[in-house]
Amino acid sequence: SQKYTAVGMLGKATDTLDATGKVTEEKPYDQVTKGDLENVLQKFTGDIMQVPPLYSALKKDGERLSTLMKRGEAVQAKPARPVRVYSLSLQQFQPPLFTLDVECGGGFYVRSLVNDIGKELSTCATVQELTRTKQGPFTLEEHALQEDKWTIDEIARSLEHCTALLLGEPARKKLKTEHAGETAVICE
Repeated sequence: SQKYTAVGMLGKATDTLDATGKVTEEKPYDQVTKGDLENVLQKFTGDIMQVPPLYSALKKDGERLSTLMKRGEAVQAKPARPVRVYSLSLQQFQPPLFTLDVECGGGFYVRSLVNDIGKELSTCATVQELTRTKQGPFTLEEHALQEDKWTIDEIARSLEHCTALLLGEPARKKLKTEHAGETAVICE
């Protein structure tokens, strides 16, 4: 599973579904209450169908959709697909901003979630900030190496700890490396 903290903004939609995109729509959001937002979140918990954003790493003919979009090529939206949301909670609501904690499975797009929440509230919404706080067994709080500890010894110690965590993970890929007999393990 993966966990994210996302800050969404009500009243604006963008072509990328985040703050980097061009504003495509603006709508009033004054009618939205904290209770409305909390009630809507229940609809997006569990096994749901989600349409991935056009600006994404998904591919068409071997190229990322985001690359095609940036070149100005016409791209059709991918069909909705099943995704899983283990937990979804509202941490803060200061209109137009709201902060969510999301724990989800693979293939899930927080940008699509925030966009869908805006629509469900009869307005629009876009992601302003997004932080991945957990990926598989790794958490930002426990496993991120602080910049002041970026030394060879600290990095080596951190890698030893992370390798031990990976050995217990079922979802692993072995990648070929430049040298015969070596493999790299990547956690999905």
